[in-house]
Amino acid sequence: MKNTRLAILGLLAGALTFTSCLEENPNPAEGTPNPFASVAVVQAIYKGQEVKLGKDRMMGAYKIGGVVISDHSGNNMPAGHVIIQNTSRGDTRGMVINLGESAGVNYAVGDSLVIEVEGSMLTRENGVLQIKGVTPSKVLKAAENRTVRTRDVALGELATNFEKYENTLVSVNADITPTPEPTETYSGDKVMDDGAGNTMTLRTSSSATFAGTRLPASAQFTGIAFGYNVSGQQAAPHLRLRTIADVANASGPIYAGFPEDFESPDASTKGSYNMVAIDNNIDLKTGNWKLFQAILGVTPGRDRFNPPGKQAVRMQQNLSVPALVQMNFDLPNGASKVTIWYGTYYTDASSSWILEYSTDGGETWEQTGPVISDAGPVSKNATFLMDITGSVRFRVAKLGLGPTNGSIVQNGRLSIEDIAIYQN
Repeated sequence: MKNTRLAILGLLAGALTFTSCLEENPNPAEGTPNPFASVAVVQAIYKGQEVKLGKDRMMGAYKIGGVVISDHSGNNMPAGHVIIQNTSRGDTRGMVINLGESAGVNYAVGDSLVIEVEGSMLTRENGVLQIKGVTPSKVLKAAENRTVRTRDVALGELATNFEKYENTLVSVNADITPTPEPTETYSGDKVMDDGAGNTMTLRTSSSATFAGTRLPASAQFTGIAFGYNVSGQQAAPHLRLRTIADVANASGPIYAGFPEDFESPDASTKGSYNMVAIDNNIDLKTGNWKLFQAILGVTPGRDRFNPPGKQAVRMQQNLSVPALVQMNFDLPNGASKVTIWYGTYYTDASSSWILEYSTDGGETWEQTGPVISDAGPVSKNATFLMDITGSVRFRVAKLGLGPTNGSIVQNGRLSIEDIAIYQN
């Protein structure tokens, strides 16, 4: 009984406190505006003309914050510029802060900055969206060694939706075209190509510390995406590496016709998971493939296909036997690398899959690389490095783990997209 009385008294006291708060501020919606604006909000203010930033344009805010992604040690970043990015409501955006002279080198990758932008100018110079007029005294380093997010992105997606990635840290798998000569270096502008007609410039200053380093035929290039074509300006989008450490998984060039993007034939050609009549073999862009317990999927928002494509492979769920996306033909010059995009179908559970290869025309298969079990609703890129000579073919095998059973067994449908194979 005593405990019941205490509980009632506690509820009454809470109600009185809540009421007194309402009386002190009869309109709870009124109050001090948030002093911080997200980078996405600031970007949206720019409409093609230079604009002065202030509380009137930023809904009462006068500060922005973000994590430093620029690194001046490689001498390939714009002098006096520090580049930050932040994520708000799942949307990652970046901004260049032009501090003048060499102030940008005072900040390291992972530094968390708070920047007062009241009275500064949001503009675009040489195609680069940036904030000018911020003095170093308006920049506060709030923390160090924060996690820096790098987004893996298909080159076609980067080129098609560049405004989503401008001034942020991205990673792309690409060839250099034409294939570099043995003595060719990074210095200057090089053309990155994904083998499907999507291209973008890789820009390296002649004064960069790695300018004289030999240029690989293909690699995973991580850098900051700069420049955006706007009316009256001709600064094409390009990627700048920060240091040579931003280059990984160097390999030979991609095979002609790859990546296999599953765009042809029409999805109706393989609309059933198991078509016994044709032994599940269909002709795709690169050759004849077996799609066993797999179809060509075309559902936006559910199948994980990369822009500008509209089809991907969807592999069946809950099977007790492997589902296969398998080449029925050989490539002649071995393999140094394979990259594959993958993700869950819609809201399905994850699943497990492996990459296998055959050097005897498909008689026997061997696994290369680890089991991949982290598929999710956002596409990821898996890279497999190898040193295979002679004729070779590959297949994706989705493991037959049986029906999904909570956290014990995960065996949902799997999207596979853009399989790229690189010569040895």
